[in-house]
Formats: sequence, C-alpha cells, structure tokens
Amino acid sequence: MALDSRPRAGHHTNETGIKGFIRRHPLVAFFTLANLMSWVAWSPYVLSNNGLGVWDFDFPAVLGTTQFAGVLPGAYLGPIFAAYVVTRVADGREGVRRWVGRMTKWRVGRLWYLGTALGVPALIIVTGLALSGENIHMPPVAALVAYVPGLLLQMVTTGLAEEPGWRDFALPRMQRRFGPLGATAILGPLWGVWHLPLFLSEWGGWPDVTWTRIGEFVAFATVFSVVVTWVFNRTGQSLPLIMVLHVSVNNFMSIVYSDMFPSLGTPEHASHVTLLAGTTAAVLVLIATRGRLGYRPAEEPAPERTAELTPELTPELTPELTPGLAAQR
Repeated sequence: MALDSRPRAGHHTNETGIKGFIRRHPLVAFFTLANLMSWVAWSPYVLSNNGLGVWDFDFPAVLGTTQFAGVLPGAYLGPIFAAYVVTRVADGREGVRRWVGRMTKWRVGRLWYLGTALGVPALIIVTGLALSGENIHMPPVAALVAYVPGLLLQMVTTGLAEEPGWRDFALPRMQRRFGPLGATAILGPLWGVWHLPLFLSEWGGWPDVTWTRIGEFVAFATVFSVVVTWVFNRTGQSLPLIMVLHVSVNNFMSIVYSDMFPSLGTPEHASHVTLLAGTTAAVLVLIATRGRLGYRPAEEPAPERTAELTPELTPELTPELTPGLAAQR
C-alpha cells in the first residue's frame, strides 16, 4: 500500500485498518511499535547465556562487551524505526522532513555543547563527593583518553537509536497535548519501562539485579527527562544536543565513575548517585523555569496544519534556514 506524501487534514479520521489507526493514534502506535520491536529483538539476548540461560548460546563480545551484538540491534529497531514508520504514515514526507530536520540541527550556541557534555557529569561528581565523604580519586590516563571517543561512539549507538524516537517524535506531540510538564511526566516513565527486559541480561546486571535498582532506574529516567525536555525546548528542538546530553551520563558512568569513586562503585551505589544527581538537576530546572521547561507552544504547530501553511508564514518549520537559539538560561 502506497503511503501518502503529505498529511490531509480531516481525511484520515475516516480511514480504517492499521494505517488509519496509526493516523488517528500516532503516539499509541509509536510506543507500541517501539516496545514490541525492541523487546522481540532482545529476546534472544535475554534468553541466551548472557541472560536467563534458557538458550545455550553466548553472544560475541565486541570492544569488550556483548551489548553491541545483543542490545544494539533491538535499540535501533525500536524507537528510531518506529518513529520513522509512524511519521511516514501519519504526516507523510513533509513530516519526515521536519523529523530529520531536528536530527540535523547542529547550529546552536557553543555553551550548550559544553553544558550538555559536562553539566550532568559535573553534578554526578558533586553528588559522589557528598555521598563518599569526599573519597575521590583521579581516573587513570587510559580512561581520560577513552572519554571523548567513548562519547562519540555512544552518540551513534545509544543516542541515535533512542532519541529520534523519544524526543524528536514523541515529545513535540506530547507537549502540544499535555504541556511540557505533563508530557515529561508521561514520557519519562515510558522511556524507563522500555529498558525493562534488559534487566534480565548482562546489561542490567542479571542475576544480581534487584527491584530497587529497577525502580530507581525508572525514577532516574523520569527526573532526568525534566532536564532533557528543557534542553530540547531551549535549543530550538536540537536533537544532536539531546543526544549529547543523554550519552554524557552513560559515558561518564561507564568509563570514569568507578575509578573516581571506588567506594561507591557497586551498581546499587551508582544507582543512588545518579538518581540523586538527576533529581537535583530536575528540581533546579523546575524552579528556574517555574515548570514551563522553556516551552513555546507557537513553535510547534500541529502536523496536520503544517501542510496547509506556506513556508513564508512558518520559518520555524524550515530548519535549514533557521539557526538554533543562542545559549540562554
């Protein structure tokens, strides 16, 4: 069945079948597809010797981890692919163009790059200092050398696999419907829940994982989403900045955290530290923005209206002509 090249206001509400459902309920379709496709793709990894051990198979290690072979395919098949499919069906080629436009919106103030790369790791360091009684160690040179390459690698793996779905596709639609705070309160837990099957594998520390750690992970995804939403809105919806913000946490925790805080190096302690740091950042952002999280409704016209407007009247829909916002608080 050929896909429409552009959305048609008032037309798709009468369509039936899968295509009609997607057009009427794009968010439901996205979250369903993202979870279903990722979870199915992760099943072999979870059932293998790298997880529950039901299937007598070991996934190969690449760069010292089995996650490239076991986790990454399902990550790519979930949020980013689901977002493309739903956008193509619901909004046509024009919707895909806007979606890709946010993914390539690099032109933002330099301070945003510095802040997103170092801000949350700095807060994690401060939190670790407080919880460890200032027992901090300088990470080895090898860890420092690997830090930037690790950040770039995380950008094209974790960041690219997830954020085109969660923030690029879902967040703008959810903010129009629920407002910035309501959208974040819904999206954050859904983002955390998407990871749940991985806690039955090496990714989540199986078989030593506890319900407390799982709960703290979902809680961190929720509070950290407050910061992510604010950065997304204040940078003119720049997805590269969101990817840097996301993976800066992953990169810091996987490369230098345990060396800096050996007394807090267990997964349980690390979970406490990241949750406390994320909560502190979320509270500061909520206070500073009075809960508005930098949201400007006029910048996000509904997809079905966009096709009816001329480019001259909607410069915000032409990312290649619109530079990102300067760094502001």
